[in-house]
Amino acid sequence: MRNEIAGFKNCKSIAIMGGTFDPIHNGHLVTAEAVRHRFNVDKVIFIPTGRPAHKTQEQVTHNEHRYLMTVLATMRNENFEVSRIEIDRPGVTYTIDTIEMLKKMCQPDVRLYFITGADAIHQIMHWKEPERLLSLCDFVAVTRPGYDRASLFGDIREIREKFASRIHFMEVPALAISSSDIRDRAKRGAPIKYLLPQAVEDYIHKFCLYEDVEKNEVRFMLDLDVMQEKLQSALSIKRYIHTMGVADEAERLAEIYGTQGDKQKARVAALLHDCAKDFPIGVRDRFCKEYKVPVDEYMKKATDLIHPFLGAEVARRDYLVSDEEIIGAIRFHTTGRANMTLLEKIIYIADYIEPNREKFDGIEEARRLAYLDLDMAMKFILEQTIEYVKSRGREVHPFSIEALEYYKDC
Repeated sequence: MRNEIAGFKNCKSIAIMGGTFDPIHNGHLVTAEAVRHRFNVDKVIFIPTGRPAHKTQEQVTHNEHRYLMTVLATMRNENFEVSRIEIDRPGVTYTIDTIEMLKKMCQPDVRLYFITGADAIHQIMHWKEPERLLSLCDFVAVTRPGYDRASLFGDIREIREKFASRIHFMEVPALAISSSDIRDRAKRGAPIKYLLPQAVEDYIHKFCLYEDVEKNEVRFMLDLDVMQEKLQSALSIKRYIHTMGVADEAERLAEIYGTQGDKQKARVAALLHDCAKDFPIGVRDRFCKEYKVPVDEYMKKATDLIHPFLGAEVARRDYLVSDEEIIGAIRFHTTGRANMTLLEKIIYIADYIEPNREKFDGIEEARRLAYLDLDMAMKFILEQTIEYVKSRGREVHPFSIEALEYYKDC
């Protein structure tokens, strides 16, 4: 977000091109450039939607795919920027929230032009806080040739008279191209060339987007650098430093006890082990409900036990992790469990011994054992952890008790 502010904080006028961009196509780009030229704006900001309020029941391609396609499509135009402002914001996306956030990020006298399809003008009074929205920015209603202008102009005139709002109309021939048609073509194997930038077409083919899932099931996990970028905005500085320490520690342990594949999995699991730890309480509870994360009686009493179980689902849904071994390592990195996998033990131990933690009794012994025998380290750390939890008058989760009983016998 800080980098985005630097990109347009000094602009006097900005056009906002919002949309699902599923996928972005040449019609979007032609429209953005036409608006930029007509209104002489400094920048056009493309904002892929997060969870759009009007499409909550529709299947929308994952945020990261849509964001990266938008970046690829716009990177050759120095007047175009792409913002993560909506895809990084949890919950349902509303235009008024985005506009107000942009206002705070820009100069006080910035003039905003919100580009929208003509159909949206007919529905705008049903949006969230429409009166306030109409007072904060100009609207540019764009449409393809042949649209019913009479009905549109009637709505524009009524809104102008009632709210003294500035609403402009533009006809853009390239809007005959549609994202839904491109998705349908891709699914049927029909050509999509020249409907969208070559880089976006290549991306769609690379990740098999929009193809029949039953014919071609694709498992996609975000690149590590993308994961780290997302984590930087999701975690506090202290938590992020800890996370990177766990990742380095986990890699070292995996190099000793596992294979190259284990080393790669260890880094991903370690990076994401605390991905839900810094969620505000309201966000945490909402995601637990939305992602159907069971919160048992022990978690209700010790709420810090919630984050690993929620984090496993966040890793699956928001970071596109499909490997169940990685998911399990995230889920049990706090409580442990009986008969843990190699990866689960590595993440559990690395979280305890990583060097950025404050020094405490037993950490050096735990570190010594970790590089001698993982099961001995598990037994020692579980004993230390359970003793600490009891000393604070808290109940120990059954998973931890079962884990200790298991590793006592190893």
